Amino acid sequence: MNSTSGLLHQRVRVVTERIRERSAGSRAAYLEQIDVARQSAPGRGSLSCTNLAHGVAASEPGDRQTLKQMRWPNLAIVSSYNDMLSAHQPFEHYPELIKLAAREAGAVAQFAGGTPAMCDGVTQGQPGMELSLFSRDVIAMSTAVALSHNMFDAALCLGICDKIVPGLLMGALAFGHLPTIMVPGGPMTSGIPNKEKARIRQLHAEGKVGRDALLESEAQSYHGAGTCTFYGTANSNQVMMEVMGLHLPGAAFVHPNTPLRDALTSAAARRAARITALGDSYLPLGRSVDERAIVNAIVGLLATGGSTNHTIHLIAIARVAGIHIDWNDFSELSDIVPLLARIYPNGAADVNHFHAAGGVGFLIRELLSAGLLHGDLMTVTGPGMDGYTQEPWLSPEGLAWRPAPPVSGDLEVLRPVDNPFGPDGGLKLLRGNLGRSVIKTSAVQPQHRVVEAPALVFDNQEEVIAAFKAGSLARDCVVVVRYQGPRANGMPELHQLTPTLSSLQSKGFKVALVTDGRMSGASGAVPAAIHVTPECLNDGPLAKVRSGDVIRLDSYDGTLEVRVNAAELQCRASPTPDLRRNDRGVGRELFATFRMAAGDAEAGAMACANSLLHS
Repeated sequence: MNSTSGLLHQRVRVVTERIRERSAGSRAAYLEQIDVARQSAPGRGSLSCTNLAHGVAASEPGDRQTLKQMRWPNLAIVSSYNDMLSAHQPFEHYPELIKLAAREAGAVAQFAGGTPAMCDGVTQGQPGMELSLFSRDVIAMSTAVALSHNMFDAALCLGICDKIVPGLLMGALAFGHLPTIMVPGGPMTSGIPNKEKARIRQLHAEGKVGRDALLESEAQSYHGAGTCTFYGTANSNQVMMEVMGLHLPGAAFVHPNTPLRDALTSAAARRAARITALGDSYLPLGRSVDERAIVNAIVGLLATGGSTNHTIHLIAIARVAGIHIDWNDFSELSDIVPLLARIYPNGAADVNHFHAAGGVGFLIRELLSAGLLHGDLMTVTGPGMDGYTQEPWLSPEGLAWRPAPPVSGDLEVLRPVDNPFGPDGGLKLLRGNLGRSVIKTSAVQPQHRVVEAPALVFDNQEEVIAAFKAGSLARDCVVVVRYQGPRANGMPELHQLTPTLSSLQSKGFKVALVTDGRMSGASGAVPAAIHVTPECLNDGPLAKVRSGDVIRLDSYDGTLEVRVNAAELQCRASPTPDLRRNDRGVGRELFATFRMAAGDAEAGAMACANSLLHS
């Protein structure tokens, strides 16, 4: 029973039960592990005097004495701060806010460790993008290192962007006996309209405007502190953290460097101090992130037309918590979850418009009312999701919460469940003789959702762009970009292809993309069968496709087929790729072990925990 509605939707119930049954053994083992780790006294109580002296040596005298006495909880701050990237720069002053708030709440906070944070916006189309997916696993391991000192009673994880939030959460789940609150930074203010940005990008791809015009447009889009305002992976992270109950309610889309944002950060510290094992409201992360929370994350993603990257990241997050999900679960839930938001690239608005129209509070209330979310989660605020139907504000007495708007402020951006943009969540599983794949259809017009055309085969996106400039793509075609999976080159996003393929489609050609790589959280109007599994380097049949073979992509009936006789396809030898360009430079040589160890996309493309791939 949901706290704000009638019965849970039957499909949500069935999928959740199937996940629970599938995960029974691994989930039980995980819960046993975190129960063993839980201690009634502070973890630092088990340290030797020498160990503890090292752990408190640099603390302020008052904090040092408190930590030695064992009475107050100690909060770990794990942050992705750096001042080169707009989304992470606001975290610079968070530790001082947190330390002050912790003391007010009868706790101490220490900066436990930092994690890397790379920006796909900077590395798109560059060699460094081949480190991007695996940076998630590095962040998970960095979080584990930060928490490994056994000094802490709870954690505050400061992160917001693409791989950072999944990595932080994976690392924190490895310490699932610790209560953990995810602390975001918020989006930058709106820049130029997204349609104008997309128009300039396409004109540049066609050679009609120069680099100066493109740079000026991009600089007007990305112009200050905070996350990018389009609805890619970073902002999808924020919606998922709220529907999982891991943020304070309404924390997702409050601008950085504002009094309300600072108040929410301080409140997160005070709440973390109250939910440790030293108090009477103990809320361990590993018990909160259960099958219901994972299903809520999928539903929230689908209802907002969120990033396809989370068909990888959510699988990895769930695995660390002993929970097994797959693309069938996403696709079956997508069939019954209506699309309630249109945010660029699925529409013209950005996340600031979404927030102003009613935001996450409105969204969660609508989904709960339809029985599409589990309303009985144990959240960081306590039992139930009712608090997440509210929004934060600064009352005369300070930070408070009030009900989210009863009606949408803009029906072009955010809608109720009885008047959705579409009847489904716009994410489909594709199956056929090329393997399994996902496609995001929420931004694809109906006339483009089925494409049958000859394949044009490439081994990297640079070859595609060169062919476009030479005019050889000006036809109906299915562009195949192979050897882009985790084991081949780290599975970089192929976002550079968006303007190119959009240009072809706008000229009236039937065009689609098929790849074992990623297209990014900004997957848009061109149909793209992505994350094809098995990947080409792992004997995937996509490697056997030749230019001229006819491929049919049908996102209505969920098929991805090459029109080649099964016997002939079986007899074809996969070409031996030349991957030398991918194994050195910008640190790629350091990630060779990750590439060799990585699982397929539907296993979460995990490299940091081989045992979890097979459990």
